[in-house]
Amino acid sequence: MPVVKLTLQYEGTEFVGWQRQAEGRSVQGALEEALERLEGRRVPVAGAGRTDAGVHALGQVASVEIAREMAPDALSRALNAMLPETVRVVDAQFVAPEFHARFSARHKTYGYRIVTDDVLSPFERRYAWHVRRSLHMEPMALACECLVGRHDFAAFRSTGTDVATTVRTIFEATLEADHDPPRLPSGGVGSTPSPALVFSIRGDGFLRHMVRILVGTLVEVGTGQRTPDSVVSALASGRRADAGVTAPAQGLFLVRVGY
Repeated sequence: MPVVKLTLQYEGTEFVGWQRQAEGRSVQGALEEALERLEGRRVPVAGAGRTDAGVHALGQVASVEIAREMAPDALSRALNAMLPETVRVVDAQFVAPEFHARFSARHKTYGYRIVTDDVLSPFERRYAWHVRRSLHMEPMALACECLVGRHDFAAFRSTGTDVATTVRTIFEATLEADHDPPRLPSGGVGSTPSPALVFSIRGDGFLRHMVRILVGTLVEVGTGQRTPDSVVSALASGRRADAGVTAPAQGLFLVRVGY
């Protein structure tokens, strides 16, 4: 059967995450249910990454084998008609039979939004971490530089997770002002978005909660609670206690997956 690569966007607030679980609604589950209705059979879906509960995606990728003969644009329309409004297929294309959304991936990019205004617009509460303190960009940028390269990120993962290795390669890690924040229609209440900082990171893989712990650590650097050198120390020690807090899920976006 032909293999189809699907690129999806989803608003993750009401999902237990990407991966199907025993309880709660998952994005994978919603997509598999739509495909089952379309195909008349159970259709397993492979995803590029397991986003957690409350995490959003601008460019999640899934691979699936489709028996029904359909043009990619027709497949997108059919799936979007059956998916919840919080999940959308934004692209579909036939790919080589050996393509796998997870195992063929070469790098992933995540973005995290932080708002430091005194008041966070209620229209942005699902899409940013509201930090009610001033953040100093220069030490945070220095800490970002420490992350680039191949390191053991054991200190920046949730305790109790079991993986073959905690070594990952980070290609880019930056912090900059948000130049494209979400907006409401012109003239509407809250149509002017809050100023935000965006942490962007691209790597060959990420541990569970790794990006959120990195963000929590960077915020502590920005508030002066720790120094950029403490990030280097945490990388060297591998102890979770040497890293910062875990930032909340709602500010995190899976931006894109590279192949």
